[in-house]
Amino acid sequence: MLDKINIQDIIVIAKRAGEAIMQVYNKDFSVEFKGDDSPLTEADKAAHHVIVAGLEALGDVPILSEEGQHLPYDERKEWDYFWLVDPLDGTKEFVKKNGEFTVNIALIHQGAPVLGVVYAPALGQCYWAKQGEGAFKDGQALPLKTNLGRDTYKIVASRSHMSEETQAFVDAIKTDKPKELVSIGSSLKLCFVAEGAADIYPRLGPTMEWDTGAAHAIVNEAGFSLQKYSFEHGYEPHPYNKSNLLNDWFVVS
Repeated sequence: MLDKINIQDIIVIAKRAGEAIMQVYNKDFSVEFKGDDSPLTEADKAAHHVIVAGLEALGDVPILSEEGQHLPYDERKEWDYFWLVDPLDGTKEFVKKNGEFTVNIALIHQGAPVLGVVYAPALGQCYWAKQGEGAFKDGQALPLKTNLGRDTYKIVASRSHMSEETQAFVDAIKTDKPKELVSIGSSLKLCFVAEGAADIYPRLGPTMEWDTGAAHAIVNEAGFSLQKYSFEHGYEPHPYNKSNLLNDWFVVS
């Protein structure tokens, strides 16, 4: 299955979705709110339709999108491969118009991400990875940088979410360098670690599977890891297509 997919086809779909998003971004738009008080715009919906149409044209693989119908676990658990999609990750950043939002498309195989595309249309940046083929940012192999010679220990933090637990984790990090917090929105946080621009991204707060799937594939292929984390049990594997699509706490490093 994976060897039949051309990653460039997925990049094209992500960029088409990005074009649809930017058409809304560059004009006045209204904001709705879902049941969990998270924002929703016409850009989310437009990108969803572009991505679903593009992926369906590539073959009969199930699609799980934040803005689509979420099938019950009894049906999903039978999936061998499926597409995991966040048409517009970082809607809060989109509404703030700071550019830090992404299109996330991942291919999941038996609970693990094996392909991912993260496209930031306002920034013109595209990250991608396919299992066994490496990770890239705009065609350059990741990581782009190393922490050798860096004066600070860079910790990625969410611009919109910083839990007390995350702060406690940050405070407990032992390093001989001064700690520097780097704030950015959406899945770009994971990509920052993958490209070597930061050392660690602890997320001890709520996220959903579609928030991380695509960037997780990029992190893996860049030689880093994303692991489930708890103060009680430490580090464990971080699976996808769980009965509850809410992510556990995790750390990228």
